[in-house]
Order: sequence, then C-alpha cells, then structure tokens
Amino acid sequence: MNPKSQHKESPLKLKPFRPRIIDSLKGYNGGRFVKDLGAGLTVGVVALPLAMAFAIASGLEPQAGLFTAIIAGLIISLFGGSSVQIGGPAGAFIVVVLGIVNQYGVPTLIISTLLAGILLFIMGWTGLGSLVRLIPVGIVIGFTNGIAVLIALSQIKDFLGLDFTSNSTHFFQRNWELVQALPTINVTAMLLASICLGFLFLWPKLFGKLAQTQPHNPFPKLLSSVPGSILVLVFGTLAAYLLNLDVETIGSRFGEIPRSLPAFTFPVLQLETAQNLIGPTLTIAFLCAIESLLCARVADGLTHQKHDPNQELMAQGLANMASPLFGGMPATGTIARTVTNVRSGGNSPIAGVVHALILLIVMLAAAPLAEHIPLAVLSAILMFVAYNMGEWREFPKLKQYHMVYRIIMVATFLLTVVVDLTVAVEVGLILAAVFFIYRVSTLTEFTPMALQAHEEERGIVARHIYGSLFFAVVGKIENMLQVPQTPKVLILEMHQTISIDTTALECLQELENDLRLRGGILIFAGLNKQAQSLFERSGFKAQLEPHQMQADFHAAMAQAMRLTTSAEKTQPITPSTL
Repeated sequence: MNPKSQHKESPLKLKPFRPRIIDSLKGYNGGRFVKDLGAGLTVGVVALPLAMAFAIASGLEPQAGLFTAIIAGLIISLFGGSSVQIGGPAGAFIVVVLGIVNQYGVPTLIISTLLAGILLFIMGWTGLGSLVRLIPVGIVIGFTNGIAVLIALSQIKDFLGLDFTSNSTHFFQRNWELVQALPTINVTAMLLASICLGFLFLWPKLFGKLAQTQPHNPFPKLLSSVPGSILVLVFGTLAAYLLNLDVETIGSRFGEIPRSLPAFTFPVLQLETAQNLIGPTLTIAFLCAIESLLCARVADGLTHQKHDPNQELMAQGLANMASPLFGGMPATGTIARTVTNVRSGGNSPIAGVVHALILLIVMLAAAPLAEHIPLAVLSAILMFVAYNMGEWREFPKLKQYHMVYRIIMVATFLLTVVVDLTVAVEVGLILAAVFFIYRVSTLTEFTPMALQAHEEERGIVARHIYGSLFFAVVGKIENMLQVPQTPKVLILEMHQTISIDTTALECLQELENDLRLRGGILIFAGLNKQAQSLFERSGFKAQLEPHQMQADFHAAMAQAMRLTTSAEKTQPITPSTL
C-alpha cells in the first residue's frame, strides 16, 4: 500500500493560529514605530469618549466600555488577522446589549459574551470566517442602517434631558413612553447637546475648506485632523462645570469611575437560565463576525493589503472571552477607529497596542475627571456616530436596483428597527435564499432540439437541459410527458446541466418509469461527473440499460435510431430492445 494513501486530507481542516503581528514586525524599524505611536495616541484619544458612550447607551456603567477598549483592543491587535484593525466596543452592539441587559440582566450578558467568544474562535479555527462574506450586501446595509436609527432613538432621552425611565423592549411602547415624557425636556441639556452636535458636523468642513484654499498653511490642516469628538468632550464638559449647568453627568448617574482594572471573576452558570443564553450568544457572535470582517475589508481597501478572516475571528473570540471576565462588554472591529488609525499613519498592530495602553494610562490618571462629563455631550457624540454609521445614500439608489434587492434591504431595515436584529437577519437570509432559488429555477431551461423529419416520424423527441436540476424545477421535469403523444424515445441532452440534486434525481427516476410503462425509452446524453456519480451512488444507474446513458447527443441519436428501427420489427419497444 502506498504510504501516501494512508494520510488523506481531513474534510475539516483546522486553520493555523498565526497572528498578523508576526509578519507585520518583519523589517520593523524606528520610523514605522514613530508612525504607529502617533496613530495609537490619536486613536486612543478618539476611543475614550466613544467607549464610555457606548457602554452608557448599552445600559452599562461607563467603565465597562473602558475595560473593553483596553482588554479587547489589546488582544485583537496582538492576535488579529489584520495589520491595522482597531477593536473595542462598537455602536452596533448598543441595541443588542441593551436588549439583553433589560430582558435578562448583566450576568446573562457576561456569560453570553463569553460563550460567543468561544463560538467565534471555533468559527475561525474551522475556517468558517470565509463564509461570513456570503451574506448579501442588502442584508448588511439594511441592518447597519437599522442599528444606526436605533442608536439615534436611544439617545433622544439624554439629548433632550428627559426625566423618565423605561425598560421596555417593545419598539412602539418604548417610543410612546418617550413621546409622553417630552414635557420634561431640559432646555439646558438640549441646547448643550445641539451645539455639540452642530459643531461635530461643521468642524471637519470648516478647516477642510481652509486647508484647500491655503495649501501652504499647515495650521488649518492640523486643526482639521483633531477629532471633533475630543473637542466637544473637553469644551462641553468645561462649559457645564464652569457655568454650573443643570445637566446630568456621568458622576451624577453612575458615581465614581474606578481608577484600576477590575479583578478577574468567572461567572457562574445557572441551569435554570441556560436556555436564555442561546439567542443572545448567537446574536453577539453573528454581529461580531459581521462587523469585524466588514471593518477588516474596509481596512484592506485603505492599505491595499489582505486580511486573514479566520485569524481575525479567532482573535475576536479571544477578546470576547477575556473582556467579560474583567467587567467588559462585547467587542468587535470598529470602522471609525480603524480608518482613523490608517489615516494617522498606523502600519502595524503596534498602533492598536499603543491605543489600548493610552486608554489604560488615561483611566488610571484621569478617571475622576470623567465624572463631570455631561450625558448630553455623549448623546451628541453618539448621534454623530449613528449618522456616520448609516449608509443613507443607499435608500435613494434603491430605484436603480432589482426589486429583489429592494425587498431584502428594506425588510431587513424595518425588522431591525421595529422587531429585532436577529429576526431581521434571519428573515433577510430566508428572503435572499428564496429569491435566489427562484432566480436559479428560472435560468434552468428545457429547450426542444430540432430534429430531422425522419427522426421525428420515428417518435424521437429531444430536450436540451441548461442549468441546474434541483427541487425547484421538478415541475418542469414532470411536464415533459404532458404531450398529446408519448415519444418512443426521449433524449435528454445534459452536457450543460451544471448539477443534479436528489429531489430532481427522484423525479428523473419517476419520468423514466412512467415512460417505460407507456412503451417508451429515456436516454441520457452528456452527463457530467457530478451527475454520473449521483446516478451510480443512488443505484439509478444499475436500473438503467447500458445504452440509456450515452456520452453525447450524436451517440444518443444513433442509439435512438437503432432502437426505433428494431421496434418496427418487434413491438412494443422496450429498454432491452437493441
């Protein structure tokens, strides 16, 4: 026996664990480190307000966002499959985490995040990261825009300074309660949030135009590169503190922010709540996979490099296993911070490591100052994030696309907003699958083949089959015998038949039996390897006479002529007639 035959490749090939940082550090020098240091510092400053804002909007304490950005951000950079991706808490998780916290509580969130991390690592380890790319773009745009709308709606309370509390997870009830609370508007908070939001929109445009009109003046370009969220955070907080504005702050709602990382704690799983973990776990894992790989693809377009999707999922898995053990929340790749990293000169995972260390230093040194940050300011930042997160230009462009695309995108968007993200994606995938099946079935054609007069007179009929024979086209197969006169020989020319599934095969068997009972013969011509293998494995080939499977149409026609000639001498014609 050949020893090589004893080592067949396993059908499930596990992917190697090779972080991108190993390759990125080859030829690493001082110049690259300086760029990574500057980029990491910039991204760390940008991530500071976002991390706290995302945690607060998710129903958690602000330090949960900081812990996640530090721990998960460090792990994703050290073990990820992209050279420049920045990980941490993301706006896409706000709706999901808030729903889990309101319905099941923080302990369930912690365990679900941990289990989602294990699932993500397995997905990457087994090579399923590439399959995430198969999700239609209409679904991704639909749920991304839906999440952006939900983020904006969730910030209306703090943006307007409303005085009400609601734990409702029902879309219409929650927003009706919001409307009923409008008389409690805090005008001071609303003005502060509105000024901050307006500044965020105007800041990059103002100095961007000055930089274009004054190309030799570095000052406008330098100012436009300063993140507007940092300026809003600093000056909004100073204004509220110095003017003693009557607005709610992080300290007034959550108390003191700790100046150290929490101790390692392992959650206790209770059997009576185990069934509640399935939905949240799958939702977190799915959303993390989508967001991280989508972010990595954006980074690829900016850096002209190719990320490793499976390694990225393994890193995301490790990050989400570690983050909840230290009081964190779900983490994933973040597009805004990743783009900032690339544009600031980040060229290796070292920039992501620096970003995590900067956040740690800021938390240890300046945590008490964060208590004075007004929630209205954070709500303005999140409103701006929601606006930039959504792909709003896709809605006017819908008229350019096919009706199927419109239905999938709009249905996913509406279900995300009104019902639930998981339901939206499930329905979107089902709709995409149904429309795809219908589309493929319409592409499968059964075309009559032109025959000579003497061939038609002998009762020979030929059909050319183009496309795939599967469960959605069985009706077309059955209709082949719905003719006034049963053919003596029916030739199915199948060299352009891409594939056959078991349902179509069963229908072909019924067609052959039916034709045989009527005194006719079915001949297959030009079967490909997949079809031949299926015929043999199913036992259908053994039921056929050898001459009922021919290499091509010409051989099948010659056989049909012999059969019909023989049938003129011996009636009736049978499959064994030669």
